[in-house]
Amino acid sequence: MKTNLFSIIIPVYGCKTSLIELYQRLKLTLSQITENYEIIMVNDASPDGAWETIIELASKDKRVKGINLSRNFGQHYAITAGLDYCSGEWIVVMDCDLQDQPEEIIKLYNRALDGYDIVLAQRTNRQDNLFKKLSSFLFYKAFSYLTDTKQDSLVANFGIYKNIVVNAVLSMKDNIKFFPTMLQWVGFDKILLPVSHNKRNSGKSSYNLRSLINLAFDNIIAFSNKPLKLVVKFGFIFVLISVLFALYYLIKYLNGEIVVLGYSSLIISIWFLSGINIMILGIIGIYVGKTFEKVKDRPTYIVKEKQNI
Repeated sequence: MKTNLFSIIIPVYGCKTSLIELYQRLKLTLSQITENYEIIMVNDASPDGAWETIIELASKDKRVKGINLSRNFGQHYAITAGLDYCSGEWIVVMDCDLQDQPEEIIKLYNRALDGYDIVLAQRTNRQDNLFKKLSSFLFYKAFSYLTDTKQDSLVANFGIYKNIVVNAVLSMKDNIKFFPTMLQWVGFDKILLPVSHNKRNSGKSSYNLRSLINLAFDNIIAFSNKPLKLVVKFGFIFVLISVLFALYYLIKYLNGEIVVLGYSSLIISIWFLSGINIMILGIIGIYVGKTFEKVKDRPTYIVKEKQNI
């Protein structure tokens, strides 16, 4: 496969009207550095007919490559599909709605030349509504705590990555994909770079409160067993409480303050066995959860058709 200097990976959903302008701005920006690049647009079953626009662009410029997924798999699975087919020395991942501005790629690349494998775009002037900003902030706070990783709500997928980084990400065989956390896990030399963030050009975000909650739940389970460990700790706390209650009611019984036969043993048994059950279920859950991730072994995405690939 021919190696390009740049591969631009763009998951496409709900932004058909932005694609032509996005292509034109990318072409103008990248030509200031090199003509050796490819633009890979991955159609994630966009309902607005975006695939027809991708075909049109690909027919006019062979550097535009299209991947049409068989159904909507989700943004991070579309990114994975693009990464699987790219051949760039440097890979840029960006959204299709023009909030990630193509002109910032030059800044990202120049910073990467200082010796960094990853340069993440930090949206210091994030142009989103209050709900999206707040929900994103809460999502990343909870996600950081429950996965023991450092997440920044101002950083999304936009950035430039050396091909060795992308190869490391692709070597991860997790069935649940979340690109920012996968980048955190593989390591390498990284830096944040403040970039300009634009308002959404068209359409609306596919992430609502429900989808954010589902995304958080899936990825917390996929990238961490900390919630299950918290359940185990919770079980130990119940055991400790049951022991304290046992001593309390035993003292009351010995002092003659409890006259109902069987009351003490019943209370002690309920508290103690409840704690033991929660602890055991937590331990089993850790093993079942890790096994369940691997046992299905389904493909993470399915390609329906391709253009220029």
